[in-house]
Amino acid sequence: MSRAPAQPLCSPISRGPIRSVLTYTTDHSQSVAVMSVDLGSEWMKIAIVKPGVPMEIALNKESRRKTPVAVCLKENERLFGDSALGVAVKNPKVVYRFLQSILGKTADNPQVAQYQKHFPEHQMQRDEKRGTVFFKFSEELQYTPEELLGMILNYSRGLAQDFAEQLIKDAVITVPAYFNQAERRAVLQAAHIAGLKVLQLINDNTAVALNYGVFRRKDINSTAQNIMFYDMGSGSTTATIVTYQTVKTKESGTQPQLQIRGVGFDRTLGGFEMELRLRDHLAKLFNEQKKSKKDVRENLRAMAKLLKEAQRLKTVLSANAEHMAQIEGLMDDIDFKAKVTRSEFEALCEDLFDRVPGPVKEALAAAEMTMDEIDQVILVGGSTRVPRVQDVLLKAVGKEELSKNINADEAAAMGAVYQAAALSKAFKVKPFLVRDAAVFPIQVEFSRETEEEDGVKTMKHNKRILFQRMAPYPQRKVITFNRYMDDFVFYINYGDLGFLSEQDLKVFGSQNLTTVKLSGVGSSFTKHSDAESKGIKAHFNMDESGVLILDRVKLGNTISSLFGGGSSEPTANVTEPVTDEEEVSPEAEKDQERSEKQEESAQEKPETEEGKEGEPQAEEQKDNKEDQAETQHRGHRGVQKEVSVSCFSELINVENELTESEKWDRHSVVTEDSLKNSHVFLPHIRLQDLTDRDLEKQEREKTLNSLEAFIFETQDKLYQDEYLAVVTEEEKEQITGKLSEASNWMDEEGYAAGTKELKEKLSELKKLCKAMFFRVEERKKWPDSLAALDSIAEFFLFYFFYKRSIFETFFIFFCLGNLEGNAVLSKDIDAKRSLLDREVNYLLNKAKFAKPKPKDKAKDKNTTSTENSKANSTEDAEKIITPKSDDGETDYFILANPLI
Repeated sequence: MSRAPAQPLCSPISRGPIRSVLTYTTDHSQSVAVMSVDLGSEWMKIAIVKPGVPMEIALNKESRRKTPVAVCLKENERLFGDSALGVAVKNPKVVYRFLQSILGKTADNPQVAQYQKHFPEHQMQRDEKRGTVFFKFSEELQYTPEELLGMILNYSRGLAQDFAEQLIKDAVITVPAYFNQAERRAVLQAAHIAGLKVLQLINDNTAVALNYGVFRRKDINSTAQNIMFYDMGSGSTTATIVTYQTVKTKESGTQPQLQIRGVGFDRTLGGFEMELRLRDHLAKLFNEQKKSKKDVRENLRAMAKLLKEAQRLKTVLSANAEHMAQIEGLMDDIDFKAKVTRSEFEALCEDLFDRVPGPVKEALAAAEMTMDEIDQVILVGGSTRVPRVQDVLLKAVGKEELSKNINADEAAAMGAVYQAAALSKAFKVKPFLVRDAAVFPIQVEFSRETEEEDGVKTMKHNKRILFQRMAPYPQRKVITFNRYMDDFVFYINYGDLGFLSEQDLKVFGSQNLTTVKLSGVGSSFTKHSDAESKGIKAHFNMDESGVLILDRVKLGNTISSLFGGGSSEPTANVTEPVTDEEEVSPEAEKDQERSEKQEESAQEKPETEEGKEGEPQAEEQKDNKEDQAETQHRGHRGVQKEVSVSCFSELINVENELTESEKWDRHSVVTEDSLKNSHVFLPHIRLQDLTDRDLEKQEREKTLNSLEAFIFETQDKLYQDEYLAVVTEEEKEQITGKLSEASNWMDEEGYAAGTKELKEKLSELKKLCKAMFFRVEERKKWPDSLAALDSIAEFFLFYFFYKRSIFETFFIFFCLGNLEGNAVLSKDIDAKRSLLDREVNYLLNKAKFAKPKPKDKAKDKNTTSTENSKANSTEDAEKIITPKSDDGETDYFILANPLI
């Protein structure tokens, strides 16, 4: 369940009903800001929430609201975003982008080959240990896609921190809804490398739906509203059907909820493919002009320039029927110019436009709905601005119009940062329930020896569905193995993927998630033969990030588990759980039973009814998704513990901490995973070295700029009147000489000098000019200090001119205003003024509280009218007060009525 904005939308914890674990302060070490990253294939959008800033897109260093997902690796520096793209047209070999398509992919995956075709300038090689690929930058340096993405995520964190002006560690990151387990874990690894604490991986379509619902919560009621979001970005296209309605909850009463009902996608349909078609068309036009004997397609630098122009051209043609493409010095100093029409562009991408309705049909099929049940279709993603895409889609959905009432570029980032605020303990937002759905089914498979009536023993293969297609998550489920009394093996695989095309299946990769071997089962039963066996329960959890975890394995209902490390309690989250923990018998899994043979179904049913003698039973908890059930992802906070061979020692350590009474049924679990690439954390010490080097470079550049600025500014100041007034000719000559010497040194050696040497040179010059700067500042302060002194002196002179000691003090103050040069400091003037001010306040208070002379009691009450008249006439006269001085003498002074 998600939480939505209170008033204000997000408020820092303070007191009252707002739950809190942190004490909010302004100390950066206790900062509470959170961020989101809408991680697209070409662009990323970053949003933050901090006290006083409910939800806002973070601007990058170029003050843009979106940043290219690109990193440039040079010999001595790294560049990101727009700076990296600037290098791409000059040296494309050192710029890496569009990494999303190869995350979690093995070397033989078709998308890896496609990536190599699109970017032939990169050397991609197979990682024999992990089975994936890495980029060979040089003989000494190689980087995996996860490491490069980690650099980019670390850069995004820096942008968020600069914008928020405080440290940020917690983040929600968007991923495509069609990402499988290997791809999701690759993103988590990249975030780990970047030092980010992932609160949740949220599907980008879910983030869009949440953003839409949060700002329209007043329109959501008990009547279901079905909305389709059609999202075409740079690299892929996704259609999502979402149902909005209010539901009752135990915790917070009636609240709005969104439920993902159906998802359809096309992994390679997007704006980038259109741009590549347009790039190749421009290359063809250039070759046809025959201005060069060389083929432009063989020049990597020229092709990078053509791709950049194609990207601009595609945007312009969305609003214009034709446009002129032009590039100066495309190749061999030859300029290129050619007219391209929208009709030509549409002809180039005709087959792509034919694929536009595909995701819509898949989403409807997954949701088991028709277009008549869809209330509106909303466009999301930059590539939906292409007119032909809108025309084809409008015809496919059969609606009067396509809705554009959402920010097509920033909706996912804003929905994700809302989720980040809901997950953070520092903010409170109004509840908004989210029921996401797993796109791919997952099942458990195992084999068991059975004995036929004739005594012949055979091996029977069994399947149990853990999570069906479009099953809600987070969700926990339990499989109970009742007939195993010894060590055994079971497999966690994807279920029926028949809804995918042949090409999608190839891209999908291996359908085996993991193989789990349980050891020590037989010895445990032998030791406790008198104990009643309730089977072996395997607890699975699909967490809020859509990552599948084998949480633990237990014998019966004992508290100890064969498999340890995960928490047995569901993690608190903003996503509404579907169930808590219920056991579903095999016959309830109708979809799976239909796929099995009729005789096998007849054998399974009576076994299940017999309880212990039945086959493994599936208990539903709440969790579902794919890829590496053995990897432990602790809660939605993004802390992963890998259950591969590399982490087996950690499991042993956990076991050794148990007491003797707990050890009887605790045994080792050995896992073998066919997708090792998504398990192994990459060593990123070298990435820290790169970060340190970047910081050193930034520090050197900062010092160099400071030194240059100091030299030029000080040279200019020496000709200004305010500096000439405080410096002697000798001093001026000395400073001028040193500045000229430093300037010459900068031209000859300074730009190659190290940070330490630059700092020493700057410190030397500042020390030389310190006295001059100090005198100038003092002269600037004098007017205000003397004006304040004059004011209090005049007040004293007019009203309190008495007692010689006070007069002498005043005389000294008065003379200060006439001093020249730097003999008197502004702080000395302020000190004298404070002393005089204290004396004045003392005398004022003394006069204010002086008691009037008491009346004569013996005076006749019957006073004559003449006396009354005389008394009245003297009321406005001056009052004489005679205070005593320290020497006993009487001092006289006058207080005017306005001062009393």
